[in-house]
Amino acid sequence: MNIKELIKQGENKRVEFKEQLPKNESIVKTIISFSNTSGGQLIIGVSDNRELIGIDEANIFELQDKISSLIFDRCTPNILPEIYTFNLEGKLLLVIEVFRGNLLPYYLKKEGKNKGTYIRVGATNRKAGFENIVELERQRRNISYDEELNYEVELSSLDLSSIYEVFKKVGKKLDEEKLKNLKLIKEEHGKAYPSNALLILLGYHNHCMVKCAKFKGTTMELFLDKKEYGGSIFEILEKSQNFILNHINLRAEIKGLYRTDTYEIPIVALREALINALIHRDYINQGRDIKVGVYDDIVNIVSPGSYPNSINQEDIDSGRSDARNRVIANVFKELGLIEQWGSGIARIKKSCLDMGLKEPKIVEQNDFVDVEFFRPIVEDTVGKPSETTDYDRIMPNSAELMPNATELNSEEEKIINFLNQNQKVTSLDVAELLSLKERRSRDILKILESRGYIQKIGKTKGSYYLLKGK
Repeated sequence: MNIKELIKQGENKRVEFKEQLPKNESIVKTIISFSNTSGGQLIIGVSDNRELIGIDEANIFELQDKISSLIFDRCTPNILPEIYTFNLEGKLLLVIEVFRGNLLPYYLKKEGKNKGTYIRVGATNRKAGFENIVELERQRRNISYDEELNYEVELSSLDLSSIYEVFKKVGKKLDEEKLKNLKLIKEEHGKAYPSNALLILLGYHNHCMVKCAKFKGTTMELFLDKKEYGGSIFEILEKSQNFILNHINLRAEIKGLYRTDTYEIPIVALREALINALIHRDYINQGRDIKVGVYDDIVNIVSPGSYPNSINQEDIDSGRSDARNRVIANVFKELGLIEQWGSGIARIKKSCLDMGLKEPKIVEQNDFVDVEFFRPIVEDTVGKPSETTDYDRIMPNSAELMPNATELNSEEEKIINFLNQNQKVTSLDVAELLSLKERRSRDILKILESRGYIQKIGKTKGSYYLLKGK
């Protein structure tokens, strides 16, 4: 990509603008951040709003020498960028092109590694925390977090049945030797230890989960259904996929003597996106989890962690692949859940385009990856959005696929039976009836209301619900 195109795109993970050489250390922090992350270009002579300012030609060589000295004196290990000029529309720009280093981490000499390491997050430079520095050191050694052994967890305390079962389902043998070959366990000094990958696959850690929600409309103001899925990664995959399918439209077509059902978004695309999220998420960050949101206009999958530092958006779009969690990715490949390295994004986009849908949006946003599937807008004969089509709305119920839209789960049946006997019900009644917190009770009542079973009377604390039509 040439300089003109870079400026047109604006500042991002690999591009930063400066009107002139700053007097403080911000330029050095940017150079260090680029070196520690994915490399980048610092363009001097461009304002933050992409206006070409240019630099004074008379001082160009002095400026280049000053920048070189600044980087050499302030940064360690040594960083050797390319510094050159570029004439664009009659304005002279100075470009400092930095390449990702292989002596990670890079940091400010005077502050030391623990306080002076910086990384690039989106279009900003951030001081690296302890976990970031440890991860940079892993990258220098060319190993991934999931490869490392966890010495604090006894292998004998783990239930491996979920992994054995999934291998059995695909007709593959799994034994201790295979676990070692897959780097799920490793023996040291006569004792076997689990790798972080094994613990992630088993869902050992609390943050190894996916949170799913169905929202009313196109915002997060009101949700109609919410589920949190933990357990083995394979369980999470199936339940998360079923949650989405349970909340999008299903089209029925009669072909000859047979009826075929097709979801409005291809299952292959949804499954691929969920697999990518589970394989590539940043499991080091224990304060966040994968989130799935179903809105009226999109299905959104958000995974913590930016792209691996070795690739960028162009690489992703062209099919280049680099797994953040190599062991987990290899297990999925072994099980046939990944067809071919680097083919997933292309398959997601193609399957949607083949169905006449808008191309899904797959982008890096600061320190997470965002995937958006655009749901089809169904219109009636006068051009207005309509639900009276060959799509049947699958209403919220449970995490499993429902045989039909009228089925109630056990909690909902109890509420309906209560209403048949008592005429009205409040959220406090439901909390007591189902031994739930009042907030969860309100959620269930909202779901029943959205499905047309009940109607709400009043908007204050004294509100209650009646059976629809009563």
